Amino acid sequence: MTEKTPLRLLAEDEADLKIISAAVQDGLTRIGNIAFDAKRRRFTLELNRFRWERPARPGGKLHERARAALAVDGVLAARVRGLPRGDREMIVSLLSIAFEPGAEPPAGRLRLTFAGDGEIELDVECTDVTLADLGPVWTTKRKPDHDRRPEKG
Repeated sequence: MTEKTPLRLLAEDEADLKIISAAVQDGLTRIGNIAFDAKRRRFTLELNRFRWERPARPGGKLHERARAALAVDGVLAARVRGLPRGDREMIVSLLSIAFEPGAEPPAGRLRLTFAGDGEIELDVECTDVTLADLGPVWTTKRKPDHDRRPEKG
């Protein structure tokens, strides 16, 4: 993959989904960019994805983000916990996506976990998840750091 090649991934099983989960880890989105279309049975989320697959630019201080879309098809139901629905401008950070098999495979539940204990559960017919970069890539000095502890004082 070259620097200019947009990421395009499809997950049809749990192994594929782990790759997409790694690619969206620390993606930032506004609450207003999360949608579930019950009629089309489609869940979508637009996010600013941290490009973990790209090494830091020369000097190690500049990283990259890209605008991306995550789509889940075959969604039967969606539940939200711990995310404020009323504040459409609030920014949240997506940490992971996981699949839990249901009683009748390939059906199951996708769980999107957000920083601050928010989560979205999607009951799905099967794993059918697409991730696609949409637009330009930009640099950022901020790299997500899960080991950093808050300063006391």
